[in-house]
Amino acid sequence: MTYVSGFVIPVPNDRKEDYRKMAEEAAAMFRDYGALEMMEAWGEDVRDGTVTDFRRAVQANEGETVVFSWIVWPDRETADAAEKRMEADDRMTPPEDAPFDMARMIYGGFAPIFQMGRKGADT
Repeated sequence: MTYVSGFVIPVPNDRKEDYRKMAEEAAAMFRDYGALEMMEAWGEDVRDGTVTDFRRAVQANEGETVVFSWIVWPDRETADAAEKRMEADDRMTPPEDAPFDMARMIYGGFAPIFQMGRKGADT
């Protein structure tokens, strides 16, 4: 069954293209490590919640947009092996002028329990 690494990241509005380029470059590395799919989605309708929301979760500031991102792996074993390999990969070292604050990124690994719409999807 597939496995998903998910991320929520605040990115300054004026760094959108820098972030997109960084994601595009990282995609090749994730593919090398076995990723099936990668999505970087720029927030357009990220509403304020009553108790919490995406913006509060990452302490987004004025002038920042929340990016919702995920990587789909064939299984957890592939994701875990990739994580170990990435720890030693220089391509994972963020540039000094990274287009986001890594301290405010939240992430985790998720096992799908239901999936609709993809050919060959496990449910």
